[in-house]
Amino acid sequence: MKILKEGIVSNSDMIKNYKTCRERADNTGRLFIFKNNQLDAVLFSLNEFEKLTPILEYFESLSDSDKMTALNLLQSLTQPNKINTPEFGC
Repeated sequence: MKILKEGIVSNSDMIKNYKTCRERADNTGRLFIFKNNQLDAVLFSLNEFEKLTPILEYFESLSDSDKMTALNLLQSLTQPNKINTPEFGC
């Protein structure tokens, strides 16, 4: 996952400058909030959240087996050198 510099904020800055951080989330789509130099939370703009909601709701409706299949497929798409192709035999 790529995290652009303008999409990063510290936890303390988020607390002190909430309004400014919200505006940044609106501009970038999401804001990655770090605490002690580790990713702690993600703040999505409403527009970005509305785009993701149908995908999340569909994923939640899948069986556990189908969720694992979907996750494996997504991983293979984001890591093209690690595509696992099923063996086909007679």
